[in-house]
Amino acid sequence: METMSRMKDNFIDLTVTSPPYDNLRTYNDNIDETWGEDVWKPIIKELYRVTKEGGVVVWVVGDAIINGSETGVSFQQALWAKECGFNLHDTMFYHKNGMPMRGSLYAYNQTVEYMFVLSKGSPNSVNIIYDRPNKSANKVRVTTNRGKDGKINKQGLCKTKKMGRRECIWSYNTGQDEDNVNHPAKFPEKLSKDHIYSWSNEGDLVYDPFMGSGTTAKMAHLLKRKWIGSELSQEYVDLANKRLDPYLRQTQLF
Repeated sequence: METMSRMKDNFIDLTVTSPPYDNLRTYNDNIDETWGEDVWKPIIKELYRVTKEGGVVVWVVGDAIINGSETGVSFQQALWAKECGFNLHDTMFYHKNGMPMRGSLYAYNQTVEYMFVLSKGSPNSVNIIYDRPNKSANKVRVTTNRGKDGKINKQGLCKTKKMGRRECIWSYNTGQDEDNVNHPAKFPEKLSKDHIYSWSNEGDLVYDPFMGSGTTAKMAHLLKRKWIGSELSQEYVDLANKRLDPYLRQTQLF
């Protein structure tokens, strides 16, 4: 909140972050114990103020299971973001390959987190990733759409491209220790990289209000974006600075 209070309105192009949701991890300085609705509501509201028209916030969250029930706080945050003025542009899922058993033994194994893509109006930057191999690549097919009456209507012919548009479930391997980073809840570098590529362009300003070990900053830097990060734990600040130092030495700082 202190960092954002120093920002003017409509300042940030893209935010990519993962807050300390539902106390699922233990952080330094007992940061997780202070987390609650009285914290995340003003943060989301302030994010709306500092986000540019056409800017995007990627909010990566999950829910704890308490007394046999998922908390549903993820959905509460997404709905609150809409009340603040954001559009829920896309509801996506982060699938964790190699995720150990988590959740109730009486339900299916929980291997996903939500990635809410919140936009302030229509997104200015949409760089869709096409990396899904098409089984019918280079074949001519009939294009169709389904009307409100449920009938399928033929539209025309097209040649299927080699690669199709990525779907909304993104899978990444967990447990990879990039740069030998010791942080309890870092997300994969490629997850951050793919979102930064998708929702911003070179030279844009990327923010992470929960910077942690600096993953968002590193990926923003490598993709030639400017960046700002906020972090309460001095240990994680030192960790992020050490991690970023080799990359910052190679280029002129903004």
